Amino acid sequence: MNIAILGAGSWAIALSVLLRSRGHNLSLWEFNPADAEALKNTRELPAKLPGIKVPDEVLITPSIATALEGKEYVIVAVPSQTTRATLKSLVGAVPQAAIDGIQGWIVVSKGIECDTLSLMTDVLMQEIPGLSSNKIVVISGPSHAEEVSRNLPTAVVAASTNQHLARLAQHEFSTKTFRIYTNTDVRGVELAASVKNVIAIAAGICDGLGFGDNSKGAILTRGMVEMVRLGRKMGAKEQTFNGLAGIGDLITTAISKHSRNRRMGELIASGLTLSQALKRMTMVAEGVETTKSVYQLAQKYDIEMPITQEVYKTLFEGKSALNAVADLMMRERKPERLDQ
Repeated sequence: MNIAILGAGSWAIALSVLLRSRGHNLSLWEFNPADAEALKNTRELPAKLPGIKVPDEVLITPSIATALEGKEYVIVAVPSQTTRATLKSLVGAVPQAAIDGIQGWIVVSKGIECDTLSLMTDVLMQEIPGLSSNKIVVISGPSHAEEVSRNLPTAVVAASTNQHLARLAQHEFSTKTFRIYTNTDVRGVELAASVKNVIAIAAGICDGLGFGDNSKGAILTRGMVEMVRLGRKMGAKEQTFNGLAGIGDLITTAISKHSRNRRMGELIASGLTLSQALKRMTMVAEGVETTKSVYQLAQKYDIEMPITQEVYKTLFEGKSALNAVADLMMRERKPERLDQ
């Protein structure tokens, strides 16, 4: 397969290592020319993925037109809040005939666009002329780049309305250590991948405050309830949230030392403001901006999402983490039901 990867962060690099091991022809697009040149020279991103080399056969370029030249498949691996701008640049630089020739768009970015509240597949459909959903597949699940790049066993899901495309991704991306299942619930997979980052920030706050396993278990369980509530309202299948894209990715993101969203929660719990915490991060914590989006969706659909609400107030309204936890614990007592 001839594949262009949009983005050159840790996940994009991990995918380049994985896909090159399968013999695929790859290009890696980095929007910043200086960063592209540095990566081309060193073949490594030590600040984000130390010790992992981009294979020499992978073309690294700051030109999106060059990256897409002769490519049949495009992997979207840029941060969710820059996806639209990236696609606009692509449409402006690449001939329509070349865009029409792309057989599949593979989304690995996780998030919900602020203001528009669009999922990444929605953004693709809005920005790529003539694109239909049967050319899109979403790959998601518990898959930290640090582990995938080192061939540690990982399982994810490929979701598409086009099962031929999902099975193609399953076949072409799978290795002895990277297992892919297929799914048809694209919206559920995207929502699960996005909302779990908000809950992971809450889990990080628990860690930062020195709470124990009981607290973490409660956050994950009640966080799943919030994920399912939103998924139901937005037409997702409840069973999706019980799979790799849901509970699997939530557990990993909430407990892992590699999790940037859990780390963000820790920093906030330590007393740092959001701007101070962001300066400490070397990689994008998608959950920060996604918290805004999920909070707005909860209001739009009139859904009770108390953990999301408290994370939002802690990040954006200056509420102390301890007060947020206290308010969660002192909410009205209820039966344990999914709709309560």
